[in-house]
Amino acid sequence: MNSMPLADLADILAFYVEAGVDVAVGEAPVDRFAESAAEQAKGRAGVRSTPETATPASRIGAADPAASPPAPNRPAAPTAFRQSAPSRANALSAPPAGASALVTQPPDEAVMSAREAARNAESLDALRAILDGFEGCALKRTASRLVFADGNPKAKVMFVGEAPGREEDQLGLPFVGRSGRLLDLMMAAIGLDRTSAYIANVIPWRPPGNRTPTPQETAVCLPFIKRQIELADPDILVCLGGPSAQALLATTEGITRLRGRFMDYENGTENGTRTIRAIATFHPAYLLRTPLGKRLAWRDMLAVEAALKGA
Repeated sequence: MNSMPLADLADILAFYVEAGVDVAVGEAPVDRFAESAAEQAKGRAGVRSTPETATPASRIGAADPAASPPAPNRPAAPTAFRQSAPSRANALSAPPAGASALVTQPPDEAVMSAREAARNAESLDALRAILDGFEGCALKRTASRLVFADGNPKAKVMFVGEAPGREEDQLGLPFVGRSGRLLDLMMAAIGLDRTSAYIANVIPWRPPGNRTPTPQETAVCLPFIKRQIELADPDILVCLGGPSAQALLATTEGITRLRGRFMDYENGTENGTRTIRAIATFHPAYLLRTPLGKRLAWRDMLAVEAALKGA
């Protein structure tokens, strides 16, 4: 086996971490595809061997021509079917074991509860406390801790990503992994750091395995990030990645079309509604996987810098 350079090994490990593979379950890799193929082959072999493994009673009946002919096959009585069908239907519709523990609220009720809870927050500290006690999102049960925000809430610019990753979940701060370090470099290139920017996510809890949040999870968390933006009241809102932009800007366009142009974001305040400028750019995690996108992201950051100077 050819040895692999340490730099390549580090890149592979970093890719696994970003993908959510953060736990080793064995000392050697296992080919699950081969296991599945072997099980399917075994099943097919069992089907082919069925005539040779017939029951003794059937062999006795076939060997004795004088025996009375077997009774013709008749369909089961309709009443028997009607009696057994409900039990089968109940078995199919019953939730799997342990599923009840994951059920919190019906989707519509959870969203309404989130909206009401978010409206009651009079400050960012109050909003964080409300999120700590909110039970309407199942992600809270699988995450280690709440990832609320980092940086300066009084800053003129606010960056909003999609959801925390493994390192963010461990530390309780957004953008502290490899993508966070890249975001720091991107901000530094236009004269910003975490003392002059405010950083948060649409989803404040890490999805298991860094999977994509479901529409239901996004809908439940959306009132909280909107209230967070209202309370911080920045001049510039930067959406990091397509999911963040689609959720906050209420659009279905992809990030390639959305990025690089300013849009209006209606931000509610105590004195009414204030229109702030919003722009979308590539998520730093995407830029780590696709370095060619950095050129476009640099243009977006220059647009943010120009907007801040003109604000």
